[in-house]
Amino acid sequence: MIIWVNGAFGSGKTTLVDELHRRWPAALVYDPEQIGYVLRGIVEVPTGNFQDLRLWRRQVAGMAVGLLEEYARPILVPMTLANPRYVAEIFGALEEAGATVHHFFLKVPSEVLARRIDARSVTPHDPERDEAVRQWCKAQIEQCVAAADALPADTIFLDGERPCQELADEVLTRVGVGVAP
Repeated sequence: MIIWVNGAFGSGKTTLVDELHRRWPAALVYDPEQIGYVLRGIVEVPTGNFQDLRLWRRQVAGMAVGLLEEYARPILVPMTLANPRYVAEIFGALEEAGATVHHFFLKVPSEVLARRIDARSVTPHDPERDEAVRQWCKAQIEQCVAAADALPADTIFLDGERPCQELADEVLTRVGVGVAP
């Protein structure tokens, strides 16, 4: 089983997955962004977004399938997917491989996303890089928020402004996992 937590940058995907993992330690946490970092170190990313690399999308699906096959444990995935074609490509490959995917999308108003992004620091030792990352994330807000309208019909939408513990309760209930808080 794959629990994919989608949403705009700043929506709380990683925080929710961290809480799910705390409650469900048997699950593996798989962050496809790591594959993007590896690829970016090997090849040029002309658009600046490694999701535009076909190889990234193939590797994301392949790694998830491999983790399921090798470890037979549930997988928690915090990853923004805003391009409907990429969602269809990745989820299609997962389903073709027999993986059960539970797709959640954290809905958060744009102004809240911008505030959250401004409040975080990814590279505190490099303020210029930190600011560039924040600006890139904020530039993606509109596309990510609009993506909600084009997601698969079985996507479960969650109010990303609710407390993380409540969101985790709902996710675990919806996927049929009885884990104590």
